[in-house]
Amino acid sequence: MRNRGSVLRVPLILAHLISGAMVALGIIVLSRFGRRPPWIAAVVCWWHRRLCAILGIRIRLAGQLHPDCLLVANHISWLDIPIVGAQGEIGFLAKAQIRGWPLIGWLAEVAGTHFIQRGANRIQDVSAALRKDLALGRTLLIFPEGTTSDGTRVLRFHPRLFALAQEAGQRIQPVALAYREGQGDTPDTVAPFINDDTLVAHLLRIIRHPNLVADIHFLPPIAVTQYEPRHVLAQMSRRAIVASLGMPADIERSHAPATHDNARPDLHPGQPARIPSTGVAHAA
Repeated sequence: MRNRGSVLRVPLILAHLISGAMVALGIIVLSRFGRRPPWIAAVVCWWHRRLCAILGIRIRLAGQLHPDCLLVANHISWLDIPIVGAQGEIGFLAKAQIRGWPLIGWLAEVAGTHFIQRGANRIQDVSAALRKDLALGRTLLIFPEGTTSDGTRVLRFHPRLFALAQEAGQRIQPVALAYREGQGDTPDTVAPFINDDTLVAHLLRIIRHPNLVADIHFLPPIAVTQYEPRHVLAQMSRRAIVASLGMPADIERSHAPATHDNARPDLHPGQPARIPSTGVAHAA
C-alpha cells in the first residue's frame, strides 16, 4: 500500500504544478494590464495547503498567527514554506538558489517571494521590497539562520534582518518548526533539506515517506521599538524557539561552530516575550 500511495502522488504533484503554472501565467497577463490581482495571496495559500495534502503531511498547529507581525522561524527544509504558507496569506524571503529551481523558483517569484543572495549586507538588495510589503500590512516570514539545519539544533540568528521590524514598527512573532515521525515526538530524518541535497531527490524521498508530521508553533509576539539592539531581538527570538522545541538551553554551544552566537536561551514557553529597551542602537 505504501508503494501504491507513493506512485499515486507523482501524477497528483505534476497536475498540481501544472495548475500552479496556469495560475502564474494568468497573474502575469493580468499584471500587464495594471495592478496585480488582489486574490494572489489567497490562491498561494490554497496552493501550499493542497501541496501539503498531496504529500501526505499532517500539520499539528499550536498558538495563533498574529497580524502586523514579522514572522521569524527556524529553518529545516524547503517544506517549511508550504507548511507555514498553508496557514495564511504569508510572504517569504528565500535564498536566491531557490529562484533557479525549475518551475518551482518561477512560481515562487510570481507569487511574490523575495530572494536574497548569500553574503554580508545582501539584505540591502531586497530591503526596499520587503519594507513595501510590510508597509502594506502583508505578513512576511524570514529565516534568520540563513540556511537549513537537521532539526536537532537552531543555528545563530543573523541580526541584520531584524531591522525590518524596527523600521516598520512591527512586532516579531517567533515560529518554531519541527518534523516528527508518526504520532510521537521522534525527530524525522527525511524532512531536513541539508548539505548537497537536490530538490528532485528530496521530493522523491518525501513522496515515499509516509506518516510525516509537521509541528508549527506560533509563539507570543515580541514587542519592538527602534531602540532595541538587533542582536537582542535575534537572541530573544531564537531563545523562544529553542525553548518551544524542548532543546537544551546550551544546544548552540554544544553543536554549532565556535563562530555562532553562544548566548544561553532561557525563555520558557508561554513566558511574555517583552524585551526591555536598552535605549541604544546596535551596529550589527
